[in-house]
Amino acid sequence: MSSGRKWGYNGSMTIETNFRFVAVMEEGVVALPIAAGAAQFDDLLAGLPVGVYSALRTFDHNRFLYLEAHLARTERSMRLLGWTDTLDRQRLCAALHEVVTAVPWPDSRVRFDMLAQPAPEQLGVNGRLLIAAMPLTPVPAAFYETGVAVGLASGLHRENPLAKTAVFTQQRAAFWQEQHSSLYEYILVSDDGHLLEGTSTNFWGVRQGVLYTAGEGVLEGITRKIILQLAAELGIAVRLQALPVDEIDTLDEAALSGSSRAFLPVVRIGEQVVGNGRPGPISRQLLAAYYAFLAREIRPAVVDK
Repeated sequence: MSSGRKWGYNGSMTIETNFRFVAVMEEGVVALPIAAGAAQFDDLLAGLPVGVYSALRTFDHNRFLYLEAHLARTERSMRLLGWTDTLDRQRLCAALHEVVTAVPWPDSRVRFDMLAQPAPEQLGVNGRLLIAAMPLTPVPAAFYETGVAVGLASGLHRENPLAKTAVFTQQRAAFWQEQHSSLYEYILVSDDGHLLEGTSTNFWGVRQGVLYTAGEGVLEGITRKIILQLAAELGIAVRLQALPVDEIDTLDEAALSGSSRAFLPVVRIGEQVVGNGRPGPISRQLLAAYYAFLAREIRPAVVDK
């Protein structure tokens, strides 16, 4: 166990924490070295030939939501990069279960990476499949009641939006290092001026009862998939359409979604207040539906038979 510091929910807060960092090998999990002063997951991977990854959280200590979807997206990302490798789902799930069950803290932020190639000199092992875990800092409950403020990031883009690559996390970390604000998140803006996604979230807007989110040019988040399903069940009209920046003032509501954020209301984008400046009814409805869905669907990575 190694002490370190981690980025908080807005990319800038820091608190004392611990890491678990392991390689998934045929013989089981092998502890990996943790660089002195490591502050976030990207620090653990500094200098490594990073490839694809997925980030998620646990619930009830060692349960996950839609883990299979995370695995499938990782496999899709590998194919999009032209890799012919396969992901050993059974071994990865067993390792995830072992790591998160053993940690002493209540819930974890978890990330698993498939490196582009082995890095035995840096890691001491020849494995490419890595798992990192640290204590989860939940989004403050008050944020769901009051909403959060976000900014615009016109200079940050994913090269291949459908592939969840670790290269983007490094670019994102560099971007956050340059920011000096208390904003919760930044929304990526397309070259033609449309709102795409957050640096680590998907973005949603509500206008005249219709729920909008970008249909292309963004990472298809797992929580995004769940929200789309819940909206259909609730009879909320959805348009997979990115909204123009110059139409922010027409929004009645806005929100972010992500594995660690659920469905988090946004009440200000840049200098523009969204709607009446408070979380709206559709945001509240979707958040309640998400929590009910969560209670039904969380599962351990390995289910005893």
